[in-house]
Amino acid sequence: MAGVLDGVDQRTKLAGHNRFELLLFKLKGRQRFGINVFKVQEVIQCPKLTNIPQSHSVVCGVAYLRGKAVSVVDLSMAIGFKSIDRNREDLFLVVTEYNRSIQGFLVGSVERIINISWDIVKTPPKGSGREAYLTAVTRFDDEMIEVLDVEKVMSEVMGSDEIVSLETLADNVIEDNVDDHILVVDDSMVARNQIKHVLEQMGVKYTLLKDGLEGWQHLLLLHADGIDVSAHYSMIISDVEMPRMDGYMMVSKIREHADMKGLYIILHTSMSGNFNESMVERVGANEFIPKFKPDHLAKQISRRLHEFHEKQNK
Repeated sequence: MAGVLDGVDQRTKLAGHNRFELLLFKLKGRQRFGINVFKVQEVIQCPKLTNIPQSHSVVCGVAYLRGKAVSVVDLSMAIGFKSIDRNREDLFLVVTEYNRSIQGFLVGSVERIINISWDIVKTPPKGSGREAYLTAVTRFDDEMIEVLDVEKVMSEVMGSDEIVSLETLADNVIEDNVDDHILVVDDSMVARNQIKHVLEQMGVKYTLLKDGLEGWQHLLLLHADGIDVSAHYSMIISDVEMPRMDGYMMVSKIREHADMKGLYIILHTSMSGNFNESMVERVGANEFIPKFKPDHLAKQISRRLHEFHEKQNK
């Protein structure tokens, strides 16, 4: 797999055009799975792992990569399948960066990278059995590709903190926030719930939607009903990776709309920080917040709401 992740600059150009690249891999059977290339740091043959006493059952051990210890997760077990045969010598390690941490996923084989449009990526069908661990599905070479919800996997394995500290809440009290309303757009149920819990602790109303197209159509409907969208929503918090329409494209469409272009938009994503900070300026978002630190998110929401109130009171 040498060179499989070369050409990052070229891939960056896809962002903002509702396109992305998936790294395809298999676990135990014939089913192909996908993960966004921008979340992948490298793909290597699995090195010797060091066991971790009392670790989660799906954690195979630790790999030492360039002097750093990286936890390795058996991705097959993590989504409810049987364990990959760890005695095989041809296993691969997909090293990723999610939510400010680096981890490795043990997979059976890694195949290729495909370049596709988000508009052919769909939400998982109901009753698919594995839908709880999928954010999307798409077709390639007449086969179904399942895009995994790695945020859910990591939340179950590593745990997630959704509680805003009392100190942060006390320091970021928002006066008269009864009319504040925030639109949250994210395809991961885990991520939506995390943001929802922060907003509930802050006493802020919210609307939760599952992808960029649903978010854009929702805004158009409000506008068609004569609602001033920029006043109706104090801000939008949006993921980047989403089926049908990604966050970059949704932001671009909002900025092109004469009556919506003033909306305050935060891109809230687990993807690479440096890449997203450059894309914020390119597509016209107001800021980028990496997932997921409840205190950090609460502070940024509070700061924006204060600004929104000051603007409304002028």
